[in-house]
Amino acid sequence: MPDYHDDLRLAHVLADAADAVTMDRFKALDLKVETKPDMTPVSEADKAAEELIRGQLQRARPRDAILGEEYGVQGTGPRRWVIDPIDGTKNYVRGVPVWATLISLMEAGEGGFQPVVGVVSAPALGRRWWAAKGHGAFTGRSLTSASRLRVSRVSELSDASFAYSSLTGWEERGHLDGFLDLTREVWRTRAYGDFWPYMMVAEGSVDLCAEPELSLWDMAATAIVVTEAGGTFTGLDGRPGPHSGNAAASNGLLHEELLGYLNERH
Repeated sequence: MPDYHDDLRLAHVLADAADAVTMDRFKALDLKVETKPDMTPVSEADKAAEELIRGQLQRARPRDAILGEEYGVQGTGPRRWVIDPIDGTKNYVRGVPVWATLISLMEAGEGGFQPVVGVVSAPALGRRWWAAKGHGAFTGRSLTSASRLRVSRVSELSDASFAYSSLTGWEERGHLDGFLDLTREVWRTRAYGDFWPYMMVAEGSVDLCAEPELSLWDMAATAIVVTEAGGTFTGLDGRPGPHSGNAAASNGLLHEELLGYLNERH
């Protein structure tokens, strides 16, 4: 089994550097925010964090390709770093602490590129989660001060906690009825949003989560953390991994039921 320890250590170094940039501008009164063509916001901190990560990767891993939300793809080859400098920019620009830098390394394999390393760093929450393929998922302050992540063992929907981001995306896809049916079946629902529900699935505090529309950089890091914690991460079509343009994550025991409800149409 490949040892991804050096890549994981590098991802932590990159996350440390990004945290310094993003926290320095978090809640800044003069933060500059633009609107992208898809009508989503991007702040100067998004751009600065991605530029910093790209620069460090070009020095440390010059042969690897890089895909980032703000500056697209650069380079080719069997290894590709995937970066979301701030997942949760809308929260970031409003001073809500639920946002994170997502860093993943993907390698070419069967079925295309698959994540092999992932780091999710949420400095305003004081939290970080990470995983490497075949080596488990962890949370803590550093590689040497960490605890292992494991998904829950909840096996009944009536006992399950379900997390989501918003209702509008499900309505636009024509799946709102199935989504609402699921919320009536589970024990509890909460709209934590963005990266956080996936990390809660990985650490066993939430049992199910899903989003109807996502990009690869939103999912690559979270997918490997969930799966290395013993959970299941697929698209709504059931395809494993972060490739379907949407996501469903669970402790594995409830995954088929989750997909069944979210694919309902009326």
